[in-house]
Amino acid sequence: MPPPFLIVISLLLLISFLKFIHKIIWIPLRIQYHFKKQGIAGPGYRPISGNLGELRRLYAAAQSSKSMPFSHDIIHRVLPFYQEWSRKYGKMFLFWYGIKPRVVISDPDMIKEVLMNNKIAGSIEKLALNPLGKILFGEGLVVLEGEKWALHRRIANQAFNLERVMKVRLCVKTPDSRILFQSWVPDIVASTTDVLRKWEEIRGGREEFEDGEEETLEAEEVIDECKTFYFAGKETTANVLTWALLLLASHQEWQEKAREEVFHVYGGKELGLIINETLRLYPPAATLGRQTSKKVDLGNLAVPAGTQLSIPLTAVHHDTDIWGEDANEFYPSRFNESRKRLASFFPFGLGPRICAGQNLAIFEAKIVLAMIIKDYYFVVSPTYAHAPTFFISLQPQHGAQILERFQIESSSALSKKHVLVDSWVAVSSSESDKYLYFLTKNLNPEEENK
Repeated sequence: MPPPFLIVISLLLLISFLKFIHKIIWIPLRIQYHFKKQGIAGPGYRPISGNLGELRRLYAAAQSSKSMPFSHDIIHRVLPFYQEWSRKYGKMFLFWYGIKPRVVISDPDMIKEVLMNNKIAGSIEKLALNPLGKILFGEGLVVLEGEKWALHRRIANQAFNLERVMKVRLCVKTPDSRILFQSWVPDIVASTTDVLRKWEEIRGGREEFEDGEEETLEAEEVIDECKTFYFAGKETTANVLTWALLLLASHQEWQEKAREEVFHVYGGKELGLIINETLRLYPPAATLGRQTSKKVDLGNLAVPAGTQLSIPLTAVHHDTDIWGEDANEFYPSRFNESRKRLASFFPFGLGPRICAGQNLAIFEAKIVLAMIIKDYYFVVSPTYAHAPTFFISLQPQHGAQILERFQIESSSALSKKHVLVDSWVAVSSSESDKYLYFLTKNLNPEEENK
């Protein structure tokens, strides 16, 4: 008879093995069968890795070509897995992110249910960020849940209300014709420093303290929110401006419409339509992610607890069944008509977790575009290579080269002495901090011909 300790070790190993089999094989296969019974198919589950290998292969193949024709049909490059698997399994399908089941939902009514239904709000939460995301955003609005998120959201809503946004300082023009863009970030940093200094005086060496009677505040929370506002704010506005300039540079008729409007009404309806169409074709986020903490019913679909929900935002914005046969065309006038389905256009999300800074982002984009359009004619540079790619946000992989011509006298004629402007946004796709800047050089017509 074997010694008792060997029996104990053997039993422990057997239990561990059975737990491994249960978690890695039995549960995923059971969930796969559960969805298959409801008509939801997808690439088959592979133990441990799931479909990660196929995902990597699809993205590598999509990025293998350095550029594509200047077309707005970008799903095959931005969301290659959706392009591939939606054709095989339908617009709703199941795939495996490791051992985690992930259901892709592209129906606007079901998306609205996920993002806006208060009855199931407590059963659906945001996907956890990876370690890099936590470094970028800290414990800010992007990652918080529950009461702590509600507290931060109430404070953020006060900071981003439209009245305050309207007071934002946006840009100045220097004597040498360089346009410098200012944001409220320096003001945030300065005011936060003052607040922290006061808090330190009140804290008196304690680990935490209360400001008022109800809510406990910590200095680190303010710092984390500043990270969120700074990074997310710059990222969103820079991307909107990048793609809007490219779209207007390639659609001169809309550039002229916007220019005429700017000369009569500084930043009116046409600019709003252009920005909406830009956000439809090139939204900052390619997908939105949620996860069920409890079993929920989405329409007729029963979703087990622990299931990840992937909303392919870009694909919904390009869906011909929703937007018509011209879904991949730049046509801002489509936003003159009211949308029949709320969740067909949601570049900033929907529901309680809709982006707190959307008013600021759109307001900044309108003002900056109006100032540029008023003074410049621009076209796409011959050096531009169209390669939309998702790196933290949707951006041009090789930058956005635009040639601009400064006009002094009117909206219809260039002056004899003019300024040529090379402009670009997101100089390198590896840089998460992006700047919009203009380098100007006065040239005579003779110098231009050289």
